[in-house]
Amino acid sequence: MPRRIALVTGGGRGIGANVARALAEDGWSVVVAARTRPQVETVAAEIGGRAVELDVSSRESVERALAEAGPVELLVNNAGIVGPRVPTWESDPAEWWHVLEVNLLGAYLCCRLTIPGMLERGRGRIVNVASGAAYLPQQPTGAAAATAYSASKAALHRFGELLAVELVPHGIPVFSISPGLVRTHMTDEWFPDDAPWTPPDAAPTLVRKLASGRYDALAGLYLHAEHDDLDRVLARIDEIHAKDLNAIRLRR
Repeated sequence: MPRRIALVTGGGRGIGANVARALAEDGWSVVVAARTRPQVETVAAEIGGRAVELDVSSRESVERALAEAGPVELLVNNAGIVGPRVPTWESDPAEWWHVLEVNLLGAYLCCRLTIPGMLERGRGRIVNVASGAAYLPQQPTGAAAATAYSASKAALHRFGELLAVELVPHGIPVFSISPGLVRTHMTDEWFPDDAPWTPPDAAPTLVRKLASGRYDALAGLYLHAEHDDLDRVLARIDEIHAKDLNAIRLRR
C-alpha cells in the first residue's frame, strides 16, 4: 500500500524542515517544497522524501509542484516571508503586497489545487501556519511594525476558519496554528537571545497530532503549539463553540 503523501511548503529550513522531519518519522511520504532547491533537496534526502521547487505566490509554479507531488492527503501551508521592516508609509507598495501574495495567496492557491483531490478520495487535512503576529497587541515603541506580515497572518487565519466551515460537510478538517516564537533565521533578526523562545519541536509535534485524525473536531480553531493542550481543548470543544471562546486566539 503506498504511503500517504504530505506536502510541506517552506520546507527547506526552520519550522517547515522540522515539520517535514516529524511527519517522515510518522510514516508519511513527505514532499518538501520551497523556492531554494538545494535546501529542499537536503531536507528531502535526509528524510527519504521528495524535493519540489515551489514559489507559492506563482499560480504556474503551484500547478507544476502539485502535479509533481501527486495525491496530497496532508497539506501544510508553512511558506512565509516577513517583508519590509520600515514605516508603512515608507514601504514600497509592491514589496508590501508581495508579503500577502506569499503568505495568503500562496496558501489559497495550494488549497485550491489540493482540495478537489481530497474530496474525490474522501479524505485529507490542511494545516495553515499562522502567527501570533495576527493577534498580539503592538506596543507603541516607535519601531516599525511589520504591517504586511501581521495583516497577512490574520487574513490567513480567517481564510482557514471559513474554509474549515465550507469543508465540514465533506469531512476535510482545516486547522490554523501559531508555532510560537521559534528561533529561526527569520526571527533571529528580530529578537534578543533572552527572548521567550518556543521549543523547536512544539510546532512539529502539534502538526503530527493534527495529522493523526484524533483532533479533527478542533478544525477552524486557532491553536498555539506551545500553550494549547489539545486534549484539554478537545474536552471543552462544546463549551468553546457554545460560548464563542475562539476569537482568533483561544480564551482559556
